[in-house]
Amino acid sequence: MAEEVPGDQVACPTIPAQGCGKSPGMDTPATRMPGEIDKPLISHHLVDSDGSLAEPPVGALKVGILGSGDFARSLATRLVGSGFSVVVGSRNPKRTAGLFPSSAQVTFQEEAVTSPGIIFVAVFREHYSSLCGLSDQLAGKILVDVSNPTEQEHLRHLESNAEYLASLFPTCTVVKAFNVISAWTLQAGPRDGNRQVPICSDQPEAKRTISEMVHAMGFMPLDMGSLVSAREVEAMPLHLLPAWKVPALLALGLFVCFFAYNFTRDVLQPYVQEGKNKFYKLPVSVVNTTLPCVAYVLLSLVYLPGVLAATLQLRRGTKYHRFPDWLDHWLQHRKQIGLLSFFCAALHALYSFCLPLRRSHRYDLVNLAVKQMLTNKSHLWVEEEVWRMEIYLSLGVLALGTLSLLAITSLPSIANSLNWREFSFVQESRYKFYLPPTFTLTLLVPCVIILAKGLFLLPCFSRRLTKIRRGWEKDGAVKFTLPADSILAEKTSHV
Repeated sequence: MAEEVPGDQVACPTIPAQGCGKSPGMDTPATRMPGEIDKPLISHHLVDSDGSLAEPPVGALKVGILGSGDFARSLATRLVGSGFSVVVGSRNPKRTAGLFPSSAQVTFQEEAVTSPGIIFVAVFREHYSSLCGLSDQLAGKILVDVSNPTEQEHLRHLESNAEYLASLFPTCTVVKAFNVISAWTLQAGPRDGNRQVPICSDQPEAKRTISEMVHAMGFMPLDMGSLVSAREVEAMPLHLLPAWKVPALLALGLFVCFFAYNFTRDVLQPYVQEGKNKFYKLPVSVVNTTLPCVAYVLLSLVYLPGVLAATLQLRRGTKYHRFPDWLDHWLQHRKQIGLLSFFCAALHALYSFCLPLRRSHRYDLVNLAVKQMLTNKSHLWVEEEVWRMEIYLSLGVLALGTLSLLAITSLPSIANSLNWREFSFVQESRYKFYLPPTFTLTLLVPCVIILAKGLFLLPCFSRRLTKIRRGWEKDGAVKFTLPADSILAEKTSHV
């Protein structure tokens, strides 16, 4: 019978955490130096019980753990390193004692739940009933449920694991926490988005107590409300990149459309009208022509919702009306769309470097040399084509560098170091088959957006838009006139 929740849980999305106070009657863990919590607390020799962690300080809060799997071992290591006294309850303590820090006491489950007031339940849901024999010893204690259901279990059960545990132990206070933290994160220390620990319980005092423990362990607690929210908390590790679904489908749809368009112009048209077989262009050449088109359009779609939002604010004369849901979702996905644009541009650069390596390109060079010899031309130089290619390459490198800067500044660690003004400054022939060139189509949306941005810079629009974003309303009670230096003020507020 397995005793442990799996250690492959994922971290929750980055959400601002809330502070918490000290619960009366609880001992405070040992004070840690800044930055010390980021260091790994587990050593490579821990499995052999050679590298033991420091003994807990006198009077440290005693915490119990039911379970001896991977997550329980990582949790015990983090708790011991954070200054807590840990007692681990196992069905076979002799076999598992060597896997835990030597300062942690490993004993039978009945003895492990006797003295601690806080018990971490690190067993699977189907094994909760095996703990019913400990109901008398667990009465009045805080049970912290760290389990996660599988996707099938989450759909099958109407109640969360934490609610099910609370129904089995009505005399205990159940708190849902630490289910979004992986065993590796507990060992190696929190990093960026892995710091958030959602907590929910029906008892505020229990949540406050667990929040203190979360702080002492180097994480940030996030109050999710009552235990009813446990089902939502347990669903967090089941989400696979939820914010990327719509942008990814959008990028894929654009790629398919432009690929079909380029296929029609560059492959199908020569085959139908001239009988030339150019299907060899599909793997590299057509893909390379498609990628920059997708990158252009995606980058334009990053700034288009801001233009639409500004237009709505000018039309309504106020900023206090909600945007339509589709526009609101569009604004929230701008970061993902921009990063996908950078991804397509980077792929285009790699594909471009590979173009001279193709066998077909070598054959074209040989055929061109033979043709030049047959026509007795000793010097072949087309000034227009030379300049065009030089300019293309130069502008392409500059565009990729600019897009790289936009992508880097969208990273949280970089964006947090910039103020809003700095962040805004960085972020701010005959047709084949009667079809215009692909790049002509891709430039339509960027040109429209640039034109709209230019219109919004005109004083008649910019002053009105700035007043709206500062609280002015058309036909409303708020009326004021902007000062003479309002042009500087508008640069600090953007949609």
